[in-house]
Amino acid sequence: MELKQVLTDIARAIVDNPDAVNVIEEVDGDDIELTLTVAESDTGMVIGRHGRIAKAIRQVMKAAANTAGKRVTVEIR
Repeated sequence: MELKQVLTDIARAIVDNPDAVNVIEEVDGDDIELTLTVAESDTGMVIGRHGRIAKAIRQVMKAAANTAGKRVTVEIR
């Protein structure tokens, strides 16, 4: 399972400018750090009210990583 592609697909479904979505992946053994960057005007859409959407994205990514035996952290910029 490609976690980077999963996060990219989720983010592109949420934002108004899907071409500006970029995910950087850093792998250290079983730990994966994904950094999501979107257009400045779309940042609020990805974070959501009180961070609810960002929290939901992180939960989905952790569940996907868990099935692959990995640990993932998602940072949104």
